[in-house]
Amino acid sequence: MKKPRVLLVDDEPDLLDLLELDMVRMGLDSARAASVAEARAELAKGPFDLCLTDMRLPDGEGLEIVRHIAEHLPHTPVAVITAFGSAENAVVALKTGAFDYVEKPVTPEKVRSLVRSALRVPDVPASKPAKGPRGLIGESTAMRQVRALIDKVARSQAPVFISGDTGTGKEVAARLIHAQGPRAEAPFIAVNCGAIPETLMESEFFGYKKGAFTGADADREGFFQAAHGGTLFLDEVADLPLPMQVKLLRAIQEKRVRRVGGVVEEPVDVRLISASHQDLQAAVNAQRFRQDLFYRLNVIGMQMPALRERREDIAPLAQAILARFGATATLSPEAAAALRDYGFPGNVRELENILERALALSDNSLIRPEDLNLTPREHARMPGDDAQAEGDLQAYLDAVERKALLDALQKTGGNKTAAARWLGVTFRSMRYRLERLGIE
Repeated sequence: MKKPRVLLVDDEPDLLDLLELDMVRMGLDSARAASVAEARAELAKGPFDLCLTDMRLPDGEGLEIVRHIAEHLPHTPVAVITAFGSAENAVVALKTGAFDYVEKPVTPEKVRSLVRSALRVPDVPASKPAKGPRGLIGESTAMRQVRALIDKVARSQAPVFISGDTGTGKEVAARLIHAQGPRAEAPFIAVNCGAIPETLMESEFFGYKKGAFTGADADREGFFQAAHGGTLFLDEVADLPLPMQVKLLRAIQEKRVRRVGGVVEEPVDVRLISASHQDLQAAVNAQRFRQDLFYRLNVIGMQMPALRERREDIAPLAQAILARFGATATLSPEAAAALRDYGFPGNVRELENILERALALSDNSLIRPEDLNLTPREHARMPGDDAQAEGDLQAYLDAVERKALLDALQKTGGNKTAAARWLGVTFRSMRYRLERLGIE
């Protein structure tokens, strides 16, 4: 069986010697280059399974090699070696198309971890069937663009930030990125950042040692250790309190974590995917979210479209959901039209809820409009329409949000926790929205 080949690019002969030795120990073939020109020449000679390049070279930058490979050899992963603490260079390299990066000093442990991940990258990720997570259904332009981006970023190790309204399928997209990438056989750990009490966050994320606090009767792994080798999905990352954001930033930069009550830091190898229905840039501007962490998480951005923005997908999506429920029922043409005209503030999650309720109410295998029990919120005149007509978009959006919050509180008898659950947001997000709009 042919050995995988690795192209090593650096202008330091001693470092090239060490890297070549690491490749030999891993059973790999390698070639070396000391400049951008030499690297281009080696790439022209024959295929490589991985390229590892320094950022600073005598006749240019490693980014030139990254761009060259991305353009001419898109199925060859390329990783970069960056100076210690040079976060900006690492982020730029990932945005340019690098698979991953390793910081100096380059240790055998770092190199082996990176090479193992890179050589698991599939050649054609789009053809690899997803294992486990259900797919993103729909042939609208928006969904085709989302699926194309998932295929592209699945081969990278760059952090991805997924934005979009509640219920648009952010976690489904994250699971597909994981399933189509080189870490598919490793764990996928999903964490709702808004559901963890602030006092427990550090121990939940990083684990703890026996005796660290009352009740810690044994060592326990955290989310990072549980996701080692795989993917850590941080949902509603905007809800992280600032002190925890500092600790998360350090874990991302150092790729090491220290358990609560521990002394030694443990290396962790995880790919980070995060998501939020909130505008993370607005949170940065309001000083509720650290800018440096934002840049670390938002290397590749992905926007999940709202269901109302892809109405042509509603009917096939509804039938797929019914099939997943194990139901033989189908939608009448009138019911399909009613769904297509509905606003879906809760997006796909709300559609699932509507169909589950319709199955319980329907007397036969045909779901009719009356079985859907849709509220007329799409056609009702909303408070703030006058503001929208006058061009004050923010006032209109605030009025719509205020009405949704007040309706939820009325339905739950003023119970904020239940209202947050009904709206599909975290309690922390609910409290922030109430304070922002001055609702007591």
